[in-house]
Amino acid sequence: MEVNSSIINLLILFFSLISLQHIECSVTYDRKALIINGDRKILFSGSIHYPRSTPQMWGGLIQKAKEGGLDVIDTYVFWNLHEPSPGNYNFEGRNDLVGFIKLVHQAGLFVHLRIGPYVCAEWNFGGFPVWLKYVPGISFRTDNQPFKMEMQKFTQKIVDMMKEENLFESQGGPIILSQIENEYEPEDRIFGAAGHAYMTWAANMALSMKTGVPWVMCKQFDAPDPLINTCNGFYCDYFTPNKPYKPTMWTEAWTGWFTDFGGPNHQRPVEDLAFAVARFIQKGGSFINYYMYHGGTNFGRSAGGPFITTSYDYDAPIDEYGLIRQPKYGHLKNLHTAIKSCQKALLSADPTVTPLGSYEQAHVFSSDSGDCAAFLSNFHPKATAKVTFKNMHYTLPPWSISILPDCKNVVFNTAQVEVGTSQVQMLPTSTKFESWESLSEDIASVDDDKIGTVSGLLEQINITRDVTDYLWYSTGVHINSSESFLQKGTYPTLTVKSAGHAMHVFINGQLTGSGYGSWESRRCSFEGQVKLHAGRNRISLLSVAVGLPYNGPRFETFNTGILGPVVLSGLDHGQSDLTWHRWSYKIGLKGEEMDLGSPNSAEWMQKSTIPLQQPLSWHRAYFDAPEGNDPVGLDMSSMGKGQVWINGNSIGRYWSVSANGNCNGCNYNGTYRPATCQFGCGQPTQKWYHVPRSWLKPTKNLLVLFEEIGGDTSKIYLVKRLATTI
Repeated sequence: MEVNSSIINLLILFFSLISLQHIECSVTYDRKALIINGDRKILFSGSIHYPRSTPQMWGGLIQKAKEGGLDVIDTYVFWNLHEPSPGNYNFEGRNDLVGFIKLVHQAGLFVHLRIGPYVCAEWNFGGFPVWLKYVPGISFRTDNQPFKMEMQKFTQKIVDMMKEENLFESQGGPIILSQIENEYEPEDRIFGAAGHAYMTWAANMALSMKTGVPWVMCKQFDAPDPLINTCNGFYCDYFTPNKPYKPTMWTEAWTGWFTDFGGPNHQRPVEDLAFAVARFIQKGGSFINYYMYHGGTNFGRSAGGPFITTSYDYDAPIDEYGLIRQPKYGHLKNLHTAIKSCQKALLSADPTVTPLGSYEQAHVFSSDSGDCAAFLSNFHPKATAKVTFKNMHYTLPPWSISILPDCKNVVFNTAQVEVGTSQVQMLPTSTKFESWESLSEDIASVDDDKIGTVSGLLEQINITRDVTDYLWYSTGVHINSSESFLQKGTYPTLTVKSAGHAMHVFINGQLTGSGYGSWESRRCSFEGQVKLHAGRNRISLLSVAVGLPYNGPRFETFNTGILGPVVLSGLDHGQSDLTWHRWSYKIGLKGEEMDLGSPNSAEWMQKSTIPLQQPLSWHRAYFDAPEGNDPVGLDMSSMGKGQVWINGNSIGRYWSVSANGNCNGCNYNGTYRPATCQFGCGQPTQKWYHVPRSWLKPTKNLLVLFEEIGGDTSKIYLVKRLATTI
């Protein structure tokens, strides 16, 4: 039978278009790299977490990432933000995950969506909603049916949202990778068979969602096929995937480190980071994600704990305020350009490794088509090396790699920085805080508003469900007039032990002392003489959480709050154990109940003037926004510890505790250089607190703060952050 040739041509065109469409919307992999739309690619990625900045900042951050040579934006998905109570979802404002991904797509970049939904990330409770802890029979991150059911439900919710918006690359969108679970390997070993069963279930559950893009498991040595296991760390040149047909991927190349209140600040020299990346590439790596590329801010009570600072700057190439940090940004950009110029050779050949000396090597990539690229490395941490390669002479600085895209000419050396350094200034503005008003926290209301009285001390989060940092524990003590300490003019000693993280001790409404834990030990205690009088005395203990645990096996079982013992000694009969007295409890502060942080609170009509260093006090003032568009922050170093709001938006926790520990700068000892250097001991770990410009109005902005210890509000300053490259 004869068929019209025009019909045949139309059919050929139709099937060709379908085939082309399939090719243009596919992500696969082989042992060399991810394959996107039929092309192998070396990909540079950067972590930017959408809730750690504002929607008004997202576009600028993404564009700077693109200009810095990135191909991919990586973000976790934060379950506790999106499902604050079971079945009630929030994807608005800073939680607008879809909006963030669409901005990445508009910029022409890809996305790695790390659903988890456990994220770690130094984020409160590891990203899990606290209500999850109270699901009957639950045990986190193991072969536990209640947990798996809730985890699958949320993961499916996110995947369905992405599909509805056509955001997976298989649909023409930007998402080329998804991650299930996160750094599970240590827990896998601890949980044993139950851990392995859970990990396998999680992988199969993810695959069943048919996203059309690969799934990864980071730090999971036995990730089952076809999931790709990946590396996280300061260095990943040692890493090999668990199957020879999987690509070598680095999902977290740490650009610095997080800070904790009372700890030093960390910096990672860009020379060391560039060396680590080049070394990973020369050993066959093809995907690197910088964690973090922009760290941002732990607004509100989102910082994990205990003791993670409000700043999550991470010494990233783009700083907390959204400014470029040089030379880290520019040196990495040049590195990306150099590696991309070698891409064809790197992805089509395996390296030939040739020793050039005791610490020196040449990794040469030569393809059948004639492409040649070489990486000349010097692993000695201190000594410069002179080497000969292909009859040419090269000088290699210590701990460096030179990149030769044509196997002849050096276009980049990891230790030779040709970019200026950012000179950062925090300059006080002319902004004045006007009409300071203050209120004392109503300590007397602790007894009036108590939620109940029981024998013994209760765990804090079981009562508060983490709706607040604060929980009052109160009990009464009767002192006989015959007690000898009353006649001697001495006082008994009160000892209080807490599981963490901080506490303030009040005797008959007066602050007697405080106790604080630390990053090294969350537990805290108080021991001191207390002024008791004959008759009934009231002991009120304010327990303060500073972020919930975010990692470790069974971290949902970690305790917080005053769990005792509580002992009163120095009495005529010896000591009195108050641990099992009748204790009453009150959740939160009176000021929180009155919503004093909100611009709409009417309670400030009762304003009063209170002295400096007054503990448990609320303060507010109005101010006009400084001129210009420079990022701004609050200098809170004159205050003690508490929380701060701007126009009802919570900036986060502040604490002017000084850094201590090993602030030894950069000491290059041993085989490896230090991944990070420590600075700032004797100074507040965090002095400045980011105020997003989008939170400000031209005039009459409201600043509210709650101060636990006491401070001088007259020395709070609004500062501009300026960065110039020199």
